[in-house]
Amino acid sequence: MGDNKRTFTDVKNVILSAHEDSGPRDKVSFYNKWAEQYEEDVALLDYRAPGLATECIASHFQGDKGSAKVLDVACGTGLVSLKLKDRGFQCFSGVDGSDAMLELSRRTGLYQDLWQCLLGLEPLPVQPDTYDVIVIVGALSVGQVPVSVIEELWFATKPGGYICMTTRANVDNLQYKADLELLLEEMTRDRRLSRVSVTEVQDWERAVQDHETGYIPGVVYLYRKALAKHN
Repeated sequence: MGDNKRTFTDVKNVILSAHEDSGPRDKVSFYNKWAEQYEEDVALLDYRAPGLATECIASHFQGDKGSAKVLDVACGTGLVSLKLKDRGFQCFSGVDGSDAMLELSRRTGLYQDLWQCLLGLEPLPVQPDTYDVIVIVGALSVGQVPVSVIEELWFATKPGGYICMTTRANVDNLQYKADLELLLEEMTRDRRLSRVSVTEVQDWERAVQDHETGYIPGVVYLYRKALAKHN
């Protein structure tokens, strides 16, 4: 068994494949194949985004965590919701493009509802003004989910609800990060969102690119949907 343990080199090759700008259906096929090894691999990567997003949400959320409705977008195997459960949240729904990832999420028993959806190609399969918290960790980056999905997250969030997002801040993702922040600034100017917290983190995950060493940086964004609708 010991000879079969995965190494950081194995993980590095997988992550580089994940970052490739392939088509969405190819991406789903990739995640279906990766699902069983995903949690082992992100542990080797020292991937901190799920814990950082959880701490951000838990520290700023105002209300009863036990009854708050949480939508975990790009939920993967359920890592984020599991951490949120440890902080008192109990009511989870999840969305992911990968059937294999959703099957692993289903096995956790955390989710009241799970839906398969290709974000950016198919509409988010939820009702507007429904969720107290929407969280999307890991999917907002180049080659993954388009920044335009933030509009859909906004529609699904209750007035006064929270949207928590993460993205990488390494060189290869800087243009995507800039586009994401531009959209958030526009929605803030339109008074559709208000900024609660933006946390820049230097040690986000272990670097995998040949031109990078140590850890790459990342960002956790927390915004709140306006209580009243604005034209």
